[in-house]
Amino acid sequence: MGRLKIYEVNPNYIKYLSNYQDHLFYSDGKKAGRKYIGIVLEMNGFKYFAPLSSYKAKHKKMDEGVDFIKIKDYAVININNMVPVPDSEYSLVDVNGTKDQHYRFLLQAESREINRQKNRIVKNADIVYKHKMRNGDDTPLAKRTNDFVTLEKACKDYS
Repeated sequence: MGRLKIYEVNPNYIKYLSNYQDHLFYSDGKKAGRKYIGIVLEMNGFKYFAPLSSYKAKHKKMDEGVDFIKIKDYAVININNMVPVPDSEYSLVDVNGTKDQHYRFLLQAESREINRQKNRIVKNADIVYKHKMRNGDDTPLAKRTNDFVTLEKACKDYS
């Protein structure tokens, strides 16, 4: 696998998936439109979007786990919240072409750190995916992980 890149997912697709998964981070338009930025991995023949969340003070106190990876103090990846995404519903973020200098520097730093941790991210995503498939909702990790079976069916049905 080459370098991991940063992608943006179509918010309309996230809205669609929110019908199948209660805790997806969907912005209903009441706030400024949230961008769905993250990385794309391959799992079970699907492209999976693993979202980046902004780093918050609470993350400093939290321990990393198989499903929660800190990207220094820039962002976190919640692997348990990854979702399958069709090729038509995500696009590469032009990190170096981002006009806002502060945001560009943040994206560049996140990209460097994501790729420094690439092997761990890919390995953990595989562990979380297999754990959920094996355990349903029978463990704490499985309970906080998206329902990949339902989401894969929804992804296939999306048009």
